[in-house]
Order: sequence, then structure tokens, then C-alpha cells
Amino acid sequence: MLASIMTPSCPVRVSFIGPRLPLASMKKVWIAPLLALALSACQKPPPASWQGYAEGDYVRVASPLAGTLSSIAVEQGMQAAAGAPLFVLEHASEQSARQEAQQRVLAAKAKLANLQSGKRPVEIAAIAAQRAQARAALQLAETNLARQQKLVGAGFISRAALDEARANRDQAAAQVAEANAQINAARLSARSAEQSAAAAEVRAAEAALAQADWKLAQKAVLAPVAGRVEERYYRPGEWVAAGNPVLSLLPPQNIKLVFFVPETQRASLRPQQRLRVHCDGCTRELQASVAFIATQAEYTPPVIYSRDSRAKLVYRVEARLAPNDAMLLQPGQPVDLWPK
Repeated sequence: MLASIMTPSCPVRVSFIGPRLPLASMKKVWIAPLLALALSACQKPPPASWQGYAEGDYVRVASPLAGTLSSIAVEQGMQAAAGAPLFVLEHASEQSARQEAQQRVLAAKAKLANLQSGKRPVEIAAIAAQRAQARAALQLAETNLARQQKLVGAGFISRAALDEARANRDQAAAQVAEANAQINAARLSARSAEQSAAAAEVRAAEAALAQADWKLAQKAVLAPVAGRVEERYYRPGEWVAAGNPVLSLLPPQNIKLVFFVPETQRASLRPQQRLRVHCDGCTRELQASVAFIATQAEYTPPVIYSRDSRAKLVYRVEARLAPNDAMLLQPGQPVDLWPK
């Protein structure tokens, strides 16, 4: 006997084998169970859901320089603001190097200023005194020359004495000219080439000072981002090698959700798709969006919260939480996800 049961949303044809019965009996025996079976067969399957967990991308904070850990300003579990002090390494050597570089800058600048200003007034005054002395000697030599010229004309002395007096006058005049030249030169600054060399020394000293400042700053490390202090790897007094993390931070924006979907459901997900998230103990539903979908399948990973067969191939999917929701989860915490 063949029977058909029609519902508004699902026509179902049911075949059964049995004795022919009157219609009234048939309704009592078969119609009700068949109707229940048809309705259950036509119900929509529940929306896909996945089980996953929270995972954190940690920021491991280190110094590019080695040194003994002098102090650490934060404890595990504390919230550190961006720019807050985290730890300090021993920095006596860097401090001394900075002071040396600073003194070299001052010396180079003083040398340049000296070349640009010429000689001091005291030195110029000494040269002016020498010029006055040369002028007095010139005046005496000119007077002596005039006297010798008269004596030669009267025939009292030889011409050789006149030549000697003239030579003395010329020598005194040359000394006066030399003194004038020295004063003019003393009032001038150094040559441009010397000034350029001195200016280059100033720039080199300033660059060395900047490098010393940078090295000193690397010994007192500040938080690069705001986040929770997850772990401290060293204690004060221990030697820290260059580049080794001293502690790790977990910014809220670095918390993500990881879940795995079977191959049959991968096509239903797309980047930026909105997801609903539930976690144990959460007082409200959280929001997330798909950030990454793996292109290659993998076997069920060692840690997965899934009710499906562990031998099934799955795809890794990562989702990012809304900023306010990320602070409610801890790495490793299981969550349930649904498409929104």
C-alpha cells in the first residue's frame, strides 16, 4: 500500500507494506506516526557551530644590549600602559660613554668658535704695542738719515755712513708694515677650510653623543604597547644576553580565536564574516570576525574542542574579537562559535 503525506513546506511520500485496513483504522494506526515522521524529516538542520579556543600573540620585550638586570617594575598579571617603564639593565658603562661624548661636543664647539672669532683683544693689544715701538724706531731712523744727508753734503762723513742710515730707516719702516699686517690678520677669523674642518668635528662629536644617548636609553626599556604582563623570564641580578626577552606582554588586540572546520563547511566561511561567540562564564554573547582561513587541509590538531571524528581533515580558521570583547577571554579558554 502506498501513501502520500503533503505538508505546506515538505511533500513526503511514504511507502509501507501491510494488510489493507478500513480507513478509520488506518488513520488510527498509521497516519499519526507517519505525520510525525514527515514533520521531523522536514525540519531545517541546526546552523553550523564550531568549537575553538582563544590564543594570544605575545609581544616579547627585550633590549638590544646585554647587561645585568638591575630592576623590573612590573609583576605578572599587571596591566602595563604604553610607554610605562618595564625594566632597567646595569648602565654604568653607557653613562660614562655618554659623558665622554658630551665633553667632546663641547671641545669641538669651542674650537670652532675660536677659529671663527679671531685672536683675543689682549693678543691684538700686544701686537699694537709692537707696532708703536716700530713706529718710534722708524721716526728715529728718519731723523738720523736726514742728519747724515747734511753731513755728507758738507763733506764731514763718507757716503757709506749715509747708506747705512738709509738702510736703518728702511728696516724700521718694514717693521711698522709688519706690525700693521699682524693686527689686520689677528682681527680676521681662520681660513674657511679650517672652519669647515672644525665644523665637521662638531658634527661627528654630536653624532657620537646621539649614539651614546641611544645606547643608554636601551638599558631602560619602556612598554612598546599596552597589555597584560604574561610572564617574566629573568630576576634582578641575572645576566641578560642581548636580544633575549625579559618579559612578555599580551595586548588585548592580539587575542584571537582559533577553530577548525571540516571540508564540507569551509566554503561557507569568508574573510570578515561576522561570528557569534559564547564562552563559559560569559555574561553576554561576544562578537568576532573571520581574519584567516587556511588554504590547505590538516589533520585534527593535538588541541581541538570538536565532537567530530578526529581522523577528519579540517581547515584552520582564525577570528578577531571586538576590542571590548577580547579583554574577557584568556589564552586557552574554550569557546563556541556560530555564523551571525
